[in-house]
Amino acid sequence: MADRTVALRTLVILGALTAFGPLSMDLYLPALPALTRDLGVSASLGQLTMTSCMVGLAVGQLVAGPVSDAFGRRRPLLAGVACWAVMSVACAFAPDVGTLAGLRLVQGLAGGAGVVVARAVVRDLFDTAAAARVFSLLLLVMAMAPVLAPLLGGQLMHVTSWRGLFLALTLIGCALLAAAALGISETLPPARRVHGGARATAGQLLTVLRDRRAVGYAAVLGLGGGMLFTYISMGPFVMQNGHGLSPQGFSFVFAANALGLAAARRLNMLLVGRLGPGRMLSIGLAISVASTWAMALAASLRLPLAVLLALLGITVASVSMIMPNTTALAMEKHGARAGAVSGLLGLSQFGLGGLIGPLVSLGGVTTLTMAATMAATASVALLVRHAVARVPAREAPEADTAPPVLPAGGLGRSAS
Repeated sequence: MADRTVALRTLVILGALTAFGPLSMDLYLPALPALTRDLGVSASLGQLTMTSCMVGLAVGQLVAGPVSDAFGRRRPLLAGVACWAVMSVACAFAPDVGTLAGLRLVQGLAGGAGVVVARAVVRDLFDTAAAARVFSLLLLVMAMAPVLAPLLGGQLMHVTSWRGLFLALTLIGCALLAAAALGISETLPPARRVHGGARATAGQLLTVLRDRRAVGYAAVLGLGGGMLFTYISMGPFVMQNGHGLSPQGFSFVFAANALGLAAARRLNMLLVGRLGPGRMLSIGLAISVASTWAMALAASLRLPLAVLLALLGITVASVSMIMPNTTALAMEKHGARAGAVSGLLGLSQFGLGGLIGPLVSLGGVTTLTMAATMAATASVALLVRHAVARVPAREAPEADTAPPVLPAGGLGRSAS
């Protein structure tokens, strides 16, 4: 019973660490239009503060992943979380949008360690099928950040400005640092680490890049992330400027979609053991393609906001079937390189995914622009997934080792 309590506590902390992305972006989403007015910049420049953070999260994961393969999971994790908290303070006092974007880049670089190490720890402990269930469970914990962060941000806007929201992020960062220091032990023993310095560390990443299936799944994850981040980056302007919602009203819409994400996560956990990660991924992508194109049609016909919100909720829920299964499939043959493949996934998710929406919005943000961009990325993701399915399964290299699967009374049963 004690082991199970520790396991659940560890999963909660890992889920909170994977929430660095939502925490970095969602808390101040209701304040994004106010931020652009306060700094006297356009909507696209305001979104740049999100884009720079996403790019930082992407690059930070690409660096921290292989580093954690060489030096263990714990030290890179704690260093990254501490730096993230410090950068949050600095963002609160940024004098202009350029400085804020630069600080957000560094904040993302630091936060990438938390995201990548959490995924690597799961791969240290589980095989593919169990990992898919655990990633779904982590997604539930991560989904609480989009539920709570916009609600908290919207309410805080009654008593503070966007700068005060970054101070709130500082407090959250300090709490996560304490939780990680006390609750996460080392899961990669010295015998399983990559030795040989920077060349060997880079070699691990090159080995992953030669795996066409892993790279293909990383592309699917990035495109799925692009669909989600398009909604995250354009949503505040579409809902507030285009449909007249208040910051608080938008935060409730965002929270409702996040609750749908959590409910779909539970469905994925129930079905993945029966259908497998590959089939669940295909189902999730098919749902996202259908719902996004329906949303684009609704936007072009100027149907009521309720129709748009219903289709948007279905689209966001489909992410619960896309991301955890894609992640598990990409990491399937890379137990000894969990950090490297996790870094590649992070680069794709936050790099490719984070750039799509802001780049498209340079031409203006409308409901149709948001819906059409989401539909296009979902469609390409489905095409890439079918292409990956035709690539022969790659044999695990000799240097790879399977992770220890915990007994049924531990994390394995908690995740099922």
